[in-house]
Amino acid sequence: MIARILKWLMLLQVLAVLGVAGLAWQAWGVASPAVALLLALGMLLAVRALVVARNFWESRRLGSPVPPEYRVGVLGAARLFLGELQATLWTSSWGMLRPRLAAQDGAAPSRGLPVLLIHGYVCNRGYWTRLSGMLARAGIAHDAVDLEPIGASIDDFVPQVDAAIARLCARTGSERVILVAHSMGGLVARAWLRRHGAARVARIVTLGTPHHGTTLANLAAGTNARQMSRIGGAPSAWLAQLAAGETPETRALITSMYSHHDNIVAPQSSAQLPGARNLAFGGIGHVALARDGRVLARLLAEITIKSEVCQPPSSPRFA
Repeated sequence: MIARILKWLMLLQVLAVLGVAGLAWQAWGVASPAVALLLALGMLLAVRALVVARNFWESRRLGSPVPPEYRVGVLGAARLFLGELQATLWTSSWGMLRPRLAAQDGAAPSRGLPVLLIHGYVCNRGYWTRLSGMLARAGIAHDAVDLEPIGASIDDFVPQVDAAIARLCARTGSERVILVAHSMGGLVARAWLRRHGAARVARIVTLGTPHHGTTLANLAAGTNARQMSRIGGAPSAWLAQLAAGETPETRALITSMYSHHDNIVAPQSSAQLPGARNLAFGGIGHVALARDGRVLARLLAEITIKSEVCQPPSSPRFA
């Protein structure tokens, strides 16, 4: 569904660019059609950049303090913005239009436990293109789930994840899997764990998941957006119920990887999950988390770690 929507949006953007280019050439006195086309493309890019900039501004205004060791200067801020803009453009304009995973060499034996990838809000499996390539090269069997309909309750996605786990286990002969989830996908993984228990999962790794909600979800559409929201500075009732049903043993299965400069999760400390293994990064935006080399290297280490369950270090209680 997302791929079809994005293809229509891409068509509308192409038509808009052509329309502006024609207007610039015919009515604005631009020297040539080529220059007019470049001008129209520049205007489209500027609009996309403004959307990203607005998210950064809102997330910083509503965000949590950045620890001194993660602060970035002017050049770091520029790299942060351009990295997120590039990731957003690539994902929405190409990756999710062609939602494919990398094929593992069928002749090579699989290494370690299989991995199921769970995307976030208004995405599909195309978000995982770069990580999928890394997993395939490492010989790790993996699959992804496409969560639909896009605005459904997070609980409605649980059967889809459960079916995907069953298919992946049947395909690989493994009794357990590792779940890797981005953003809302991490909440879907926790909701699945609440309903089905830990018998078939070795660990869960979340990237940029608003475990305690995000204020920016207050402006989004859908039941799942309301479940991810923060009301009066506190997590939604759904999030509170999810947390109340988890045990220390459950939390010990989870690794939460997040950025202090996340431009969608606000406050950014919402990604810290007490009792879980929390791994912080700086200078990385929300969409860019699954394309950043530092994050992917650490994620691959988490997936291939020798011990199946690590006792996480103590983490501060979210306030």
